[in-house]
Amino acid sequence: MSRCTALLLALVLWCSQSQAAGLLASLDRSQVNAGETVELTLESSDVTQFGKPDLTPLQAQFEVRGTRQVNQLNSLGDSHASTRWIITLLPLHTGTLAIEPLQLGEMRSQALTLQVNATPAQEQQTHLEPVFIDAELDQPKVYVQAQALLTLHIYHSVPLFDDSNLSPLQLSDARVEQLGEPRTYEKLINGVRHGVIEMRYAIYPQRSGVLKIPSLTFSATLATPGNPQDNSPQASRSGKLIHVSSAPMELAVMAKPATYPADEPWLPARSLSLSESWSPEPEQPQVGDSLTRSLTLRAEGLSSAQLPPLPTTEVSGLRSYPDQPQLSNQPVEQGVLGIREERQALVPSRTGNIELPAMEVTWWNTQQDRLEHASLPARTLQVASNPNLMVDTPASTPQASNTAEGLWLWQLSTLLLACTTLLGFGLWWRARSQPAVARVAQSGPSPRSLLDDLKRACQANDPQATRQALDAWARQQPETLAEMAARFVLLSDALDGLNGALYSESGQYWQGEELWRAVGTLPVAERTQAPQADTTSLPPLYPK
Repeated sequence: MSRCTALLLALVLWCSQSQAAGLLASLDRSQVNAGETVELTLESSDVTQFGKPDLTPLQAQFEVRGTRQVNQLNSLGDSHASTRWIITLLPLHTGTLAIEPLQLGEMRSQALTLQVNATPAQEQQTHLEPVFIDAELDQPKVYVQAQALLTLHIYHSVPLFDDSNLSPLQLSDARVEQLGEPRTYEKLINGVRHGVIEMRYAIYPQRSGVLKIPSLTFSATLATPGNPQDNSPQASRSGKLIHVSSAPMELAVMAKPATYPADEPWLPARSLSLSESWSPEPEQPQVGDSLTRSLTLRAEGLSSAQLPPLPTTEVSGLRSYPDQPQLSNQPVEQGVLGIREERQALVPSRTGNIELPAMEVTWWNTQQDRLEHASLPARTLQVASNPNLMVDTPASTPQASNTAEGLWLWQLSTLLLACTTLLGFGLWWRARSQPAVARVAQSGPSPRSLLDDLKRACQANDPQATRQALDAWARQQPETLAEMAARFVLLSDALDGLNGALYSESGQYWQGEELWRAVGTLPVAERTQAPQADTTSLPPLYPK
């Protein structure tokens, strides 16, 4: 039984790997001109396949110029290997050409199509230069802030060193974005094979009028040695630095149409769409459920920075928690595809039908030159009650009695809390009129012995012992030490000196004679408190 289970698991694993390790086909361009080459890429993650794909189905429509194989190992995250075959093809015909599925072992690629256009008339003339550059705009005029596509083709019939350079495109009245990395391919011009470097720019004019596009200069070093006796223009010499420039161009920029609504953001685009998605689908939502609504605005011919914020969902009975918008730009064949995605978490707070209003975005179709609207229809959410949550229900007679009983208990507890609060406030008010420390009759040492202890501490010049003896002596007096200091200046000054010695580094130099003299100047009633039956007075502080 275990052997059968292992065999079944191995079979399932092999099947899943076979499906994952398919043969994926892709083209670097979806349309080309006659005489230009195109690259077909076949990719597989099945490293057990050896050999090359069968290219026989391509021979009827294309000339195979070359094939190279690239092996890659991705070690980030889940390590996996892949193999790519990059095939350079030259179309033999114009029109829509079909690329039949190719086979490698048991794997087959999907079918593709390629649009091959006729060579423009301006490219049929004879070029004698070994390197030349062409620049073209996709349209002669454009609306303000709309996209104009500038394409540069750098042709070279001779090899170049890898030190080529193109001057940057800088426009003061327009925003410029380079679309992807430069493309390289080959093209036959008058029977001569040329290498092509293609660069594309998206230009967004910022004001109406005439936008002047300056010439761009391409510089490179020739790599093929030429004939020194050949003085023809097409002759080239190795190591020679050449410079070629494109012709300056002008682009007419039109103002925003007068028929466009003044209160709407200006959106000139080739195409624009508004879509929504839900997670989970709001089929039977309940109170308290969290629904994520994603709104996506796609505009071909506009960058994501030009797309306006979408209206937020503010509906009674529906709490909304918006996320930060996600902006992205994708290069496409016709320029830039700007994408703005906004997500909102919607939580129903009541049962019943909740109506989400319709949503509309106004834009100008630059292809049809007319005003259009992209919209989403209104939607109704039928929210059901959630048994896990307590919702408001109509009151009935038993519930009313329970409510009254709960209200009575709450009122009683509030009354008790108020009484205890008043009682505590009264005790605090009474305590404010009492001394901080109540003096009680001491049954400890006699006043005379305490006075002797104070005298010895003062004569020893010990501030710590003096303070302890002074506090013990003061507790036997009818007044506190602070009250006596307030009435006798000498005692106050002596106490300041003692406190300064206790809380500073000069305590070791303190002399207790001043404090003992101040205590000696106190009246006898202040210096000692004897019992009423005891009429004996203390001996003088300084006996003769």
